[in-house]
Amino acid sequence: MKSRSKATAACKAGHVKVNGYTAKPSQKVAVGDTVTYRFQGFDRILEVVKLLQTRVGAPIAQTAYIDHSPPLPEPFVMMSLPRRERGSGRPTKRERRELDRLRGRDTNEGRF
Repeated sequence: MKSRSKATAACKAGHVKVNGYTAKPSQKVAVGDTVTYRFQGFDRILEVVKLLQTRVGAPIAQTAYIDHSPPLPEPFVMMSLPRRERGSGRPTKRERRELDRLRGRDTNEGRF
């Protein structure tokens, strides 16, 4: 699959935002715009520095943006996170509360 068709699919799925708004595949960007997109489960945040008129190689393309993405977590941290088995369905109420407790969220917010 070509990169342009992958980009179009990502835009249609709502994974690409320009200045905080969901982007269409044909949306124009300008210098100073912030582009956020999902890549391998993590958000990448790029600031457009200059516009390129033609397709260029990766080293030249990297000069056209500034990457403001947070660093990716270490691989051993990612492996230690609990995961549900694929196809096991939605978590039960009990499982959801356990997940919230594990993530440090208060499950009793807004309750009397």
